[in-house]
Amino acid sequence: MKLCIITHKVKKGDGQGRVNYEIAKEVVRRGHHLTLLATEVAEELHQSSKVNWISISVKNFPTEFIRNFIFANKSAGWLRNNRSAVDLVKVNGAITTAASDVNAVHFVHSSWLRSPVHISRIRRDLYGFYQWLYTALNARWEKQAFQKAKVVVAVSQKVAQELVDIGVPRSHIRVIVNGVDLQEFSPGVADRQKLGLPENVTLALFAGDIRTPRKNLDTVLHGLVKVPDLHLAVVGGIEGSPFPQLAASLGLNERVHFLGYRRDIPQIMRAADIFVFPSRYEACTLVLLEALASGLPVITATATGGAELVTPECGVVLADSDDTNALASALLSLVSDRAIRQQMGKAARSIAEQHGWTTMAQTYVNLFEELSKNEEYRSHTHLSPSKGPIAVS
Repeated sequence: MKLCIITHKVKKGDGQGRVNYEIAKEVVRRGHHLTLLATEVAEELHQSSKVNWISISVKNFPTEFIRNFIFANKSAGWLRNNRSAVDLVKVNGAITTAASDVNAVHFVHSSWLRSPVHISRIRRDLYGFYQWLYTALNARWEKQAFQKAKVVVAVSQKVAQELVDIGVPRSHIRVIVNGVDLQEFSPGVADRQKLGLPENVTLALFAGDIRTPRKNLDTVLHGLVKVPDLHLAVVGGIEGSPFPQLAASLGLNERVHFLGYRRDIPQIMRAADIFVFPSRYEACTLVLLEALASGLPVITATATGGAELVTPECGVVLADSDDTNALASALLSLVSDRAIRQQMGKAARSIAEQHGWTTMAQTYVNLFEELSKNEEYRSHTHLSPSKGPIAVS
């Protein structure tokens, strides 16, 4: 099979990029030939004799909107000239204007545009208008992209329902949950002092972008007021965030620990007792799986994609992200019972073990092989692999 993946990045350290990286590794492992239309590709992949990297450079363009537009048109141009040389094309959303066989959906812009916490509803300025325009155009383009795909992969049940809501037939949708590194994220013990965290206290963890209200740190802070014996570690860039000031105004300075942007999340998760993330809008968040893999009881909300993985045995799923009392009650039930936390942590790890990166990648490649066998593809000539990227101007 000759597969083409069109995506911005294929590498670790990037959410969507990591997904495609793991898929690419499995494609190569099974002996298939892979063409990557991407801006960045991990070194070990583009050095493989089975991988042909077509480099699409967009770094000199000023905004993400323009970079994405240029990428979409360049990749479509290449594919028009070379479609007969590949059997299957996998894309993400509206990343290209060309038709695909498999479109993996990590985010539905139509749903995000309707969200009450969309940036355009919070900021009534030029930046807010830009965000509205960016989302609205992507919502239009992605609908067109989904219509062209043979199979649309949703990364969570929430995304699957959002796709149905915008007219994608349910029969065209497969759900493949994103994966997690089960070695990097695992239960264990960490030195809180070295991490800048308080010792001998029950510690909850919140991780995400805290510059906007989307991730819902404000409800967590208000809930924390009602749980006096609990400390909270917050991972996320502080610059431009209103939440340190909110924590101070609520009298929580002694119990809320803003750690800023961190790269040592696995260690911080091993230092925590509870993971709390009642986001107001998520398609499917990797951090939720990472917490489960770390053996943490999880408190989240139905608005958070991936919440369907959280069972009563490993955590609590709130019906309303903004229900402060329900959140406080969930926190109190865990703070007061260490045995329950440990029991839930074991159940959380068991669930995560069903969703390792290898399992996810195998599921994708099984789908590709299934489609390849079911379609009457003409015989094609292999693309000649090169040692370096071929640039698309």
